[in-house]
Amino acid sequence: MNGTFEHKKSLGQHFLTSDYAPKQMCDAAALAVGDIVLEIGPGTGVLTKEILARGSQVIAVEADRRAITALSETFTEQIASGQLVVHHADARELFPSEFGLEAGKYKVVANIPYYLSGSLFRQLLDTECQPNTLVFLVQKEVAERIARDKKESLLSLSVKAFGEPTYICTIKRGHFTPPPKVDSAIIAVRGISRENFTDIRTEDFFHLLHLGFGQKRKQLLGNLANEFDREVVAAAMEKVTIPQNARAEDISLSTWHTLAIQLLSPGN
Repeated sequence: MNGTFEHKKSLGQHFLTSDYAPKQMCDAAALAVGDIVLEIGPGTGVLTKEILARGSQVIAVEADRRAITALSETFTEQIASGQLVVHHADARELFPSEFGLEAGKYKVVANIPYYLSGSLFRQLLDTECQPNTLVFLVQKEVAERIARDKKESLLSLSVKAFGEPTYICTIKRGHFTPPPKVDSAIIAVRGISRENFTDIRTEDFFHLLHLGFGQKRKQLLGNLANEFDREVVAAAMEKVTIPQNARAEDISLSTWHTLAIQLLSPGN
């Protein structure tokens, strides 16, 4: 493709060099003609090219002005027709509604910097302007922790609270330039909604999660007792059938949700 340039280590740039990962990502997102797609960090446009080929409209957010210049040269026609719109913006300050996106009416497909994975999951899921589908290319370990590990984590629960994550496939480091030190993986989050938060505020729920995972060596009861009365916590755990010696990582999302209702709802 036109417009190649040196990667910036400070931006965590690892550019895709083949169409294998882009095809897998677009398939995972079930892209169709007329879909609106938010792409974060398009770089040299290898993934952008595949999304556009599916007939989708792309809203691209890019922090590197060199990439914007390269995209303008490569996709002149698509930019002129309005199929591709490129915004110069920092993904860490991303608010989808700013770009005219509407809740539930767009998809996110992106090869994101490893160091932004956690924050971008949070920004795009814990918002009133959620996508209906999210497909990220992330560090393999992160995708496994979210979608494959038998033990839960703050990250896995933070994603599952809003949608259903699926590990799509592994992408070897040789598919990038420069190649990262570890392999990557495609993860899809589908069925995104806020239905778990009709009876509890997200900030309260996640505050409880952070308390529960506060000290990894301590049991859940001990961690929650740092803020709640120990007897109240013990009674709530018994009511939702959580063993008194359980750890935060052993508890499923649905049980966490029930426990949160017990501890945080007035009258319980």
